[in-house]
Amino acid sequence: MVIKKAIIPAAGLGTRFLPLSKFVPKELWPIVDKATIQYIVEEAIASGIKEIVLVVRPGKENILAYLKDVFSAKRVSFSKVYQKEQLGDGHAVLQAKTKEITAVLFGDDIVESKTPALLQMMKVFNKYQRPVIALHKISKEKLSAYGVVKVDKISKGVYKVKDIVEKPSIKQAPSNLAIVGKYIITPEVFSHIKASTKAKGEIRLAGAFQDMLKKGETIYGCEFEGKWLECGNKQAYLKSNLYLSLKHPQFGKELKQFLKKENF
Repeated sequence: MVIKKAIIPAAGLGTRFLPLSKFVPKELWPIVDKATIQYIVEEAIASGIKEIVLVVRPGKENILAYLKDVFSAKRVSFSKVYQKEQLGDGHAVLQAKTKEITAVLFGDDIVESKTPALLQMMKVFNKYQRPVIALHKISKEKLSAYGVVKVDKISKGVYKVKDIVEKPSIKQAPSNLAIVGKYIITPEVFSHIKASTKAKGEIRLAGAFQDMLKKGETIYGCEFEGKWLECGNKQAYLKSNLYLSLKHPQFGKELKQFLKKENF
């Protein structure tokens, strides 16, 4: 089954990046010489996506204008829907409800890989025809900042998800597999999002998946091959920017020489 549509939630307030994010959406902040969201869209297009729906809040329409300009020569269409209240990532996705099988790609998670992470996930979906969550192994010390999955291993990089634990302690963590902000969802997921219980005043996508698991529905995890570059907080953003800057064919060599000269 060919997946042609992707939802990109981009309605967040960017509170971790204040005060600049009040004036420039963090999705447009540069990673080397591209806006952060551009990496996400490039991954989608390289995976065969033809239609991208941005979920934005009023005042962030310039993200759509940027993407239309950058990708004007590509065979991909862009549209927007609004999330007028900040009621969680699940609520954001719900604003783009569709009857199609669709990808959901959050803008804080860039993956450097030979095969796009989303395309790796599509291969898992095509085999099992069930929702797929992107997974990545992290150190135990970092687990408390992420959603972590309990799984049964099916094959290399493929798991059946049994449970999701939000921000567990090291002792409570069911594995070292963290959830990355990339999903393939079926139309039924939207119904579970709508029916899911608010947690701390928010409708969470993870909550909808948890409801599905409790009802015996099957969800798969794909541990993608590649380097996960996070951009969700200042430190992660700076690290990802530096990593990709040092690898850039135009800037990398000179930057390495500069760092060496300055004894970094």
